[in-house]
Amino acid sequence: MARLLADRPTEALTTGQICRALGHSSGAVVQAAETLVLRGEADQVGAGKQFRANALTAAAGQTPVISPPGTHSPRAKAAKARTSTPAPPSPKPPAPAPPKPSGPIRRAGGQLYHPRELADLPDVEVLARLRAADVPVLLYGPPGTGKTSLVEAAFPDLITVAGDGDTTVGDLIGEYTQADGGGYVFQYGPLVTAMNEGRALLIDDASLISPKVLAALYPAMDGRRQIQVKAHRGETIQAQPGFFVLAGHNPGVHGAVLTDALASRFAVQVQVSTDYDLALALRIDARVVRAARSLARQVELGELGWAPQLRELISYQRTEAVLGTKAALANLVGIAPVEDRDAVAAAVTKATGIKQVAPLTLGQQLSATALAAQQPPGSTGPAPRSRQR
Repeated sequence: MARLLADRPTEALTTGQICRALGHSSGAVVQAAETLVLRGEADQVGAGKQFRANALTAAAGQTPVISPPGTHSPRAKAAKARTSTPAPPSPKPPAPAPPKPSGPIRRAGGQLYHPRELADLPDVEVLARLRAADVPVLLYGPPGTGKTSLVEAAFPDLITVAGDGDTTVGDLIGEYTQADGGGYVFQYGPLVTAMNEGRALLIDDASLISPKVLAALYPAMDGRRQIQVKAHRGETIQAQPGFFVLAGHNPGVHGAVLTDALASRFAVQVQVSTDYDLALALRIDARVVRAARSLARQVELGELGWAPQLRELISYQRTEAVLGTKAALANLVGIAPVEDRDAVAAAVTKATGIKQVAPLTLGQQLSATALAAQQPPGSTGPAPRSRQR
């Protein structure tokens, strides 16, 4: 390739032109061309994959085998700066262990988290100790029980990946993206960022991600603590001190499969359920909490598939403050799965004494008289439109 470029020094050749001239595949051509650019022995020009000879190309063409790109010449350094992302920042020293909580902890988004007991210690302290010992943790339980909230409260430096069936290896490790000035640069993903910066990484809903994708994570979690980024010149990433992996698993969610390969990577697995006593401490209507407890017992017995968790109870409290008790109860019934709504409505009626609780539903269109009756005292509604002639 170097000889081909050197023979046509004034032309910027595309990968397609080089492929036709040399009879090689586009993948091999791109790899060889990028190697020449990184060595400073060719220039990449234009917004696409175009390459042109420079003063060093002819000499490179005399060597039959191209060795890995050098990093010592000024020209090579400049070429690398043009075609790759900046070097990862220097790793930070591990953050000191957080103090033992004496009350609610304010998370990054401003919400308060109330620590719970785990192994005779506050749960956030348990996670901090496991991180110091590099023991990966799997948190499992129904959605809305506070798994993510716990991890956010324990680790202010957290990076979170929201997993689903469409998550790819590139979503974890990184991929090429188009730069503002044209061309492509490699953008590191959350896994590489967490490894380089020694941060905590939460793979939320990990059991929804394809096992083939999750396999890219495993070398970073075992004794090697490193991964190879094949898409970025086979670069090796070594985890810095402080790097720590946690995962969340919702067993009842459709499509969530906890494989043996995934489970075996997490030495500590913690079940997270709703703390109904905490719900009472947050001054959520005790009658609704009682109904939620009853429904949760039915779920444990296999008689029901859904029960309100702490997330739904907090949403109930907020809705009640805005729309009133009856509307908040109707919304609580409405967010339940269709097959469980009758059981939820029955439990709510038994606990509150309010009958005929049904999901929130739009009714008939209100008349002008009814709309006026809904106006707050002293307010004036929109003036009626004059009849067109």
